[in-house]
Amino acid sequence: VFQNFNLLAHETALENVALPLLYAGTGAAERRERAKKALISVGLEDRISFDPTRLSGGQKQRVAVARAMINDPKILLADEPTGALDSKSGDQLMELFGQLNKSGMTIVMITHELSVARCAQRILDLRDGKLVDSSKGKSEI
Repeated sequence: VFQNFNLLAHETALENVALPLLYAGTGAAERRERAKKALISVGLEDRISFDPTRLSGGQKQRVAVARAMINDPKILLADEPTGALDSKSGDQLMELFGQLNKSGMTIVMITHELSVARCAQRILDLRDGKLVDSSKGKSEI
């Protein structure tokens, strides 16, 4: 999941989410059905046919999350996922990440925002070239 969404501008939300399935060789009907379910799971059932120019920043990010989770990954990587969002949309995204994590998905998130980092179960900081576990009293890893 990228900070700037990386959605294809001339494709609908459904087509953007289905793209990884196309690369995986999944048939068209199954791609559409799985992409639709993924968009519903992130609360965008009413935006399925919208292209990115008709979506808010928060909606674009949820499309990007749906695309990232379409193949049921064990780990979801997120690079500054709230960086381009207003605080309400950022809070909604953190809530979604929390739900995904509770369902068994590991979320690895890079952020400079302490309020976003505090949503995580574990916080690792990069300090002076060393990885430090902030959740364990600043012990070096």
